[in-house]
Amino acid sequence: MESILQEWISLFVRWAHIIAAIGWIGSSFYFMWLDASLKKRKGLPEGAKGDSWSVHGGGFYHVVKYQIAPEEMPEALKWFKWESYTTWLTGFLMLIVMYYWGAKGFLIDREVMDLEVWEAIFISVMSLALAWIFYDALCKSALRKSPILVFAVLFVAIVAASWGFQQVFTARAAWLHTGAIVATMMTGNVFLVIIPNTKVVVDDLKAGRTPDGRYGQIAKLRSTHNNYLTLPVVLMMISNHYPIAFGHPYAWVMVAMVLVIGVVVRVFYNMHEAGIHGKALYWQWPVVGAMVVALIGFSMWRPDQATVDFFPVEALQIVADNCTICHSATPTNEFFDEAPGGVKFDTLEDIRAYSAKILTQSVLSNNMPLGNETGMTPEDRALLGSWIRAGAPAE
Repeated sequence: MESILQEWISLFVRWAHIIAAIGWIGSSFYFMWLDASLKKRKGLPEGAKGDSWSVHGGGFYHVVKYQIAPEEMPEALKWFKWESYTTWLTGFLMLIVMYYWGAKGFLIDREVMDLEVWEAIFISVMSLALAWIFYDALCKSALRKSPILVFAVLFVAIVAASWGFQQVFTARAAWLHTGAIVATMMTGNVFLVIIPNTKVVVDDLKAGRTPDGRYGQIAKLRSTHNNYLTLPVVLMMISNHYPIAFGHPYAWVMVAMVLVIGVVVRVFYNMHEAGIHGKALYWQWPVVGAMVVALIGFSMWRPDQATVDFFPVEALQIVADNCTICHSATPTNEFFDEAPGGVKFDTLEDIRAYSAKILTQSVLSNNMPLGNETGMTPEDRALLGSWIRAGAPAE
């Protein structure tokens, strides 16, 4: 009963998270495009940076951006903030429902680090808080005068955090937490910097004071960081369905590649939307293509992928000892009343039918068994992999 309840709660929370993320990412990309599309024309109001005309749904829209703020506050002002807040809140709720509620299976791998449930949850929560503290201090440090250097340090820090999570959590949770700390930085930007700075400008206008343009510049820098980090975060958040990505022994290297791919794609679109063409746009897609090929190739390599001798009976026993606790007609795992996804390994035919999934979930990654509850060893995984690659023979 509990597992069914957890599944439904997880489904609805995931649904809400995706809807919120669509709103946040959509508005973020729209305003980055809008800012890049602005043109300085004659007849614009005083203090205007530029305007942009667009058409959508049969209607024409005219948007004017002010360098700092208009002379007077409008009667109605739309704040784009809850898209970010609800994305983070529903994401954290998903973390609670899946990784905290099911910590023994999804968060803790005792072969990686033997943690108590409360210890694993504490490390998870503290990592989110410390990530924001580090990032905020970085943006306020002397390095802030060089945005490229700030981003370079941030890149190294994210990759280092990804490596660190691999030393603590399950492979799935490690990648997820890497995405979660970046998402926390992004929402922290909105909640603790962008919106408060904008409110200072609004309060100045209401009080008849001249707004300080410095607040807008700081908010713009944080918004730009969010723009470049969005694509990598999205991939990390959906990666929990793909152990070929998060299950690699050097998954932190793949995180570095994903960061580069996402940033370069955004460089292309940001430059294109700003009206930049020609040689400045020649290099992005070849670089992305090469990085994607390198990423896929790297995912296929394992440091312990050598073929080992096996006996079919040994391989079948490994499946029975480590896989059928969940994937059988009568699961013994406390989290499941029936085989997840209806996938069962009760017969040799069943195993052969799902051999490719077994290979990705339990050989090319340590994703299964959940939390390595059965203590499946690297030797077991290597033997199982050799058996599957040989066609899963019966004798």
